[in-house]
Amino acid sequence: MDTGTHLVIGLGLAGLAHVDPVVAADTGVATAVMVGTVLGSQAPDTDTLLRLRGNAVYIKNHRGLSHSLPALVIWTLLITGLLSLFLSGTALLHAGLWVFGAVCFHVFTDLFNTYGTQALRPLSEKWVSWNIIHIFDPFIFVTHLIAIFLWVVRLGSPQIIFPILYTLIAFYYIWRTVTHHRLEQGLAGQDAEHAEGDRYYLIPTVQLTQWNVVKRKQDGSYRLGELKNRQLRWLDEVSCSSHPAVDASRSHTSIASFLYFSSFACAEVREFDWGYEVRWADVRYRHRKQYPFVAVLRMNLNFAPIDSYVGWKSESAIEKKLRVDY
Repeated sequence: MDTGTHLVIGLGLAGLAHVDPVVAADTGVATAVMVGTVLGSQAPDTDTLLRLRGNAVYIKNHRGLSHSLPALVIWTLLITGLLSLFLSGTALLHAGLWVFGAVCFHVFTDLFNTYGTQALRPLSEKWVSWNIIHIFDPFIFVTHLIAIFLWVVRLGSPQIIFPILYTLIAFYYIWRTVTHHRLEQGLAGQDAEHAEGDRYYLIPTVQLTQWNVVKRKQDGSYRLGELKNRQLRWLDEVSCSSHPAVDASRSHTSIASFLYFSSFACAEVREFDWGYEVRWADVRYRHRKQYPFVAVLRMNLNFAPIDSYVGWKSESAIEKKLRVDY
């Protein structure tokens, strides 16, 4: 989820923590728990600092080790250690459990996005992305804001407000999961050009009744479309190049990082007098008729790298960043 949503979830979990008698009985403990759940709900995303080492490093590692199984324990111990400056004994144990819950909930919600996480590390380096909830979901965000507002202005006790909120959120996740599965399974039947071996992926959008659709064909090409009010409409088709420059690009650091993360990458080659430009795009992220999540490598005629870029950029911005040695 986005940073704002993780923040309100951290506050929401602090409210839910009042069902714990140890938390509800002491304002000091409740405050410490709030600090802990807010930090716990943000901690896995501190790997954003990897941007300082370049986009390639960031893309390869974001939501990787920081969201892994060992990280759940490490983040909990670090934050609980901070809280130990203010709490001790039973109160610290209870606070630590709520911190652990906040960290786990962060990783759990990220699994439902398209970006996904490597939550199974070290057991597996597979990217787990269930494509069910958009990275910013208005329902989740707004319901948390309402619940927090009711708590702050004392229109209800947190022991009532937040169990209702999270029961509602649980049913929402179940509904979205069932809906996603049913709609995705029905895509082949709506596609007049369906062929055996074609695979369909339903990608969430901010709008509840609109989904993006990715169809991977047997030949490795893609069709992109949308499912709006249960009606399928195709918008674009992308063919992936098999040029020798594509194979040469795979060993470059930027391209390798991109391919490590994306299983929906498609390459396009442009030939120039000075050499080649290989542009890998993640076809899941179609926006305004473009594919802004890309890895671009420019090479001379001998396939030696000239310049590269990986990340989120428009066509014009990419042109400004990349150089060519004529």
